[in-house]
Amino acid sequence: EAHLAESGGGLVQAGGSLRLSCVASGFPFHEYAIAWFRQADGKEREGVASISGSDGRTYYTDSVKDRFTISADFDKNTVYLEMNSLKPGDTAVYYCAAQILDYFGNVSKFRYEYENWGQGTQVTISS
Repeated sequence: EAHLAESGGGLVQAGGSLRLSCVASGFPFHEYAIAWFRQADGKEREGVASISGSDGRTYYTDSVKDRFTISADFDKNTVYLEMNSLKPGDTAVYYCAAQILDYFGNVSKFRYEYENWGQGTQVTISS
């Protein structure tokens, strides 16, 4: 059974940084796409960044490009989201999700129907 466990959320001031971690278990990491999503109060869930567990290809939504970096430690089956220059608009619950890669191993545009989710971690940015 797939299991994803996020950590690293917290309260920081605008302009600050946080690093989220997602530890994956129960599935072959190298066959899956791992993505970070977020959901703010009263808003729809949105994809933030994704990475291929196979070759490390990445994808970012436009609003976080040049501020956030997704990376993976393939030995530890862990995905990180380094978040810099944080803004109040980044406040949300951040979720880690995993789904098996397609034949081409593409992770762009959050194309998968992610079926495996973590419990989420709260990120709050104060102005």
